[in-house]
Amino acid sequence: MRARLPEPLAPLHELAMNLRWAWDSRTRDLFRWVGPDEWEVTGHDPVRLLGLVGRDRLDELSQDTAFMSFLMEVHNDLDRYLTSARWFQNRDETPLRNVAYFSPEFGIAEALPQYSGGLGVLAGDHLKAASGLGVPMVGVGLFYRQGYFRQELNHDGWQQERYVTLDPHAMALEPVDGMRIHVDLAGTPLAAQIWRAQVGRVALFMLDADIDENDGEGRKVTDRLYGGETEHRIRQEILLGVGGVRALAELGEPTQVFHTNEGHAGFLGLERIRQAIVDDALTLDEAIEAVRSGTVFTTHTPVPAGIDRFPRPLMERYFKAWCEECRVTLDALMELGHEPGEAPDAPFNMAVMGLRLAGMSNGVSELHGVVSRRMFQSLWPGIPVDEVPIGSVTNGVHARTWVSPEMGDLLDSYVLPEWHEAGPERWDRVMEARDDEVWRAREQGRERLVEFVRRRLRVSSLARGTSEADVTWTEEVFDPRTLTIGFARRFASYKRATLLLSQPDRLKGLLLSPDRPIQVVFAGKAHPADDVGKEMIRQIVAFSRQLDIRHRIAFVEDYDIAVARTLYQGCDVWLNNPRRPQEACGTSGEKAALNGALNLSIRDGWWDEMFDGDNGWAISSAESYEDIERRDQVEASSLFDLPEPHVMPLFYTRLQGPVPRQWVGRVKSSLKSLGPQVSASRMVRDYVEHLYEPTGARADRLIESGRARARSLAQWKVRLRDGWDGVRVQSIDSDASGADLGTKRTVSAIVELKGLTADDVAAQLVHGVVGPNDELQDTTVTPMRLVGLADNHGHYRYEGPLELDRAGRYGFTVRVVPHHTDLTAWSELGRVAWA
Repeated sequence: MRARLPEPLAPLHELAMNLRWAWDSRTRDLFRWVGPDEWEVTGHDPVRLLGLVGRDRLDELSQDTAFMSFLMEVHNDLDRYLTSARWFQNRDETPLRNVAYFSPEFGIAEALPQYSGGLGVLAGDHLKAASGLGVPMVGVGLFYRQGYFRQELNHDGWQQERYVTLDPHAMALEPVDGMRIHVDLAGTPLAAQIWRAQVGRVALFMLDADIDENDGEGRKVTDRLYGGETEHRIRQEILLGVGGVRALAELGEPTQVFHTNEGHAGFLGLERIRQAIVDDALTLDEAIEAVRSGTVFTTHTPVPAGIDRFPRPLMERYFKAWCEECRVTLDALMELGHEPGEAPDAPFNMAVMGLRLAGMSNGVSELHGVVSRRMFQSLWPGIPVDEVPIGSVTNGVHARTWVSPEMGDLLDSYVLPEWHEAGPERWDRVMEARDDEVWRAREQGRERLVEFVRRRLRVSSLARGTSEADVTWTEEVFDPRTLTIGFARRFASYKRATLLLSQPDRLKGLLLSPDRPIQVVFAGKAHPADDVGKEMIRQIVAFSRQLDIRHRIAFVEDYDIAVARTLYQGCDVWLNNPRRPQEACGTSGEKAALNGALNLSIRDGWWDEMFDGDNGWAISSAESYEDIERRDQVEASSLFDLPEPHVMPLFYTRLQGPVPRQWVGRVKSSLKSLGPQVSASRMVRDYVEHLYEPTGARADRLIESGRARARSLAQWKVRLRDGWDGVRVQSIDSDASGADLGTKRTVSAIVELKGLTADDVAAQLVHGVVGPNDELQDTTVTPMRLVGLADNHGHYRYEGPLELDRAGRYGFTVRVVPHHTDLTAWSELGRVAWA
């Protein structure tokens, strides 16, 4: 049953069904006006609210002139948002027409619980920022009938998982009527319906297998996010990847660029290969080139253990029909998910396939890009690690979703009303904000957090059977005037949630300091199968229940977007202490920073590139220690060495009135330096300019004229690989005597090509400072010019300029690399011939 609104209130339905309300404060104010009590009861869900508000109240609102005026204002604002030209529409001659963004989870709002943690929240922020910038994008995911689990703790503090069946009809979702897509699951057909969520200007399509057309097992495919064993995961990922491509075709959504957010959606590449082979009569190699040209792959995993791998028997069972239809062997399919030299029966690696089938790939921070190039270097043998074709786009966060109303108002006043899209020159103005204004915004966030923690501790205690009399202590938990440290994220072992507990006496000393105390709030979930993570939660809960400190440390159950937002807005310091470099990005600290919190973090992920010495504090990392236990001890000591001498004095020293001006000064420095860097608008602009537009242009080139250039490129690659063994740098000639700075010399090289031509290759001069082991360091690559044939035996002469611009030992060498106008990068073939 859906609420039927009086005709004058009809715009409320459109406003409720567009998830822009999740980040638009005026729309939320409108629904709060409709029913203040119902707004709180529903957890700020407009769709549920409209189902609870009585008819009398709706009739009353329709006669309320002030309300109706505000309703029209908000509705007109939505219309302008959806139709006006934005950043993307003002770009000159962009080749980009549309992007399909595939992800296994999307964190848009707490009212649509289809996310587990950072990956999904990032995906949600990506869509929101694309909407705000006007980027032509659709999202593709799955609708899980039980979402991710609700977290409860038993008397011992052990995590318990509770799954709630969701009703899509009671959410901001609309079914795409009369449309079904079908995929093959090991010989059994699976059907899925499509739900549409409107995220501002961006449509999110979610596939749902829980329909009568499927048998009991089929309906379970979309039961839970990250639930089940390996076979359940491959069934979900087939529906997401293969079904997602088919859904876009059924929906009439022509896709130019496919963006896979991690490897979970990677099977979309196999479906597109199948279409190219069956529909356009391409060979496997030709189909791969056509697919690669329009694909972007983002890896989020800095450790091999975090990658999906499927055993060969499972791949054979689920893709035997694919192999037969495409007329390729199972070995050929498995090679797409194998590193060079791996045994044919090795598990199929989804990240490896993602990289092989993408024309452009990236990590999610500069450091993660470095880690990824090192981690996957074997896919491009012989290529220097810093030239492996994996770039980076540092994650950002959707500011309007996460920033408190008070901080938002402050930034509106001093930066720009569109501060979330502003550049560094506008963010400089935050330094003009009055200290007392900044401090009051911070105080209001902390006051809300204290009330929230007290309320959540009381409710969870009562739920475990504690009496009313025994929960009165929760009324005095935390102090709104005390320095508050937050730690909230997924409880994975490498994130080390219990590092702060490793020196309990020092921690107690900080918590119970008579003059400068701290209080610490934890939140987060462990994966249902991760007992190590659950044990971390249990240890924190046990520590926090000690009578002498329970008013200063707390674990908040059932971490979700709403909990996270409250913590980001209320904490003064955001703690992050992973084992470097295992944190791909870690966007929680970015959200806290936009609210005026200061980061206290290991220099991992985004913090490694953005820490400048004044915008927070860096915990020393002891990566040289091979003994993990010893390393953790050293880094814990580094963590504890920071609060007392550096953090607490700044917060509590108030020489001129009630405002800690040195602390506020550092808050403003943090906002100034991080504001323009951590926004999702900056992130999506980077994707558009550096990945989407080049990929779109290349995709158009390679598919034109019946994919002629894709065919030609594939054939050229075969010829180049077959002939590469004949490529050699026979000799180099140059004056190697000492020289003064600024001297220019010419280097010439004789190159043998045998079966290849000079058009197939490029010669490059590589030069730089000579290191202690005679290696070249900090190198520069200079193209060399083809002079002509050196003889009649397939030898060519190349020349290049060498400018000696650095003192000390200086060296050079020559290399030959593949060259073709349709290559994304010369390194993509993994071929290089060094002198």
